[in-house]
Amino acid sequence: MDTTAAAKTTKRPLSQRTSAAAAMRKNATATTPHQNLRIAVIVEPDADGERLIRELQRLRCEVRHIWPIPPQLPVDCDLVFCTLVEDMPKRIPWLPGEPEAGLVLVDRGVSNLDLKLIHNCAAHGVLHYPVVQRAVQTCVALAREHFLYERRLRNRIDKLDENLRTMRLVERAKSLLVRVKNVSEEEAYNYLRRQAMERRVTIGAVANAIIDSHELLS
Repeated sequence: MDTTAAAKTTKRPLSQRTSAAAAMRKNATATTPHQNLRIAVIVEPDADGERLIRELQRLRCEVRHIWPIPPQLPVDCDLVFCTLVEDMPKRIPWLPGEPEAGLVLVDRGVSNLDLKLIHNCAAHGVLHYPVVQRAVQTCVALAREHFLYERRLRNRIDKLDENLRTMRLVERAKSLLVRVKNVSEEEAYNYLRRQAMERRVTIGAVANAIIDSHELLS
């Protein structure tokens, strides 16, 4: 059999070769789950610190290196990788349960691990030296998800608190209307609803206005 003819019969069509090349280019430029994630890295610029930065850059994160450790951790970022020090809780600028960024503590492994200190920092993850690629990826993914989950819970709690305050205002306004206008509770509530619909405001705003007016005149 002629080798030239065999080569021609096995050669892929131009359209297939073009599609394969486009797929390779797409894979090369594909986004990662953590692309453009803003990360502050507060570690010593030693071999492990440099490798940590490289691994984060490999994930296409926007990395900002800071050293020495500032008095307060930055909040203008999505994640903070910070070397664990004894006074770390004093350097955290947010209240417990209200983090402004995900926090990953970096344990250099030079002393015994202080679990109580880690607990007091309320961190979203811990990275132990020496730096391993999978450990970095796992820390970024879990810390980010933990932070976002915590923020969703906090937003739900805030909404529940707001709903509870509104219910209390409505109940108080209803009691005032029942006493002042000599109507039933159902009629008082319907009055609040009508006022809210006519003024295009929440029923809580109407209830609050009625309470304020009553307190002002009494």
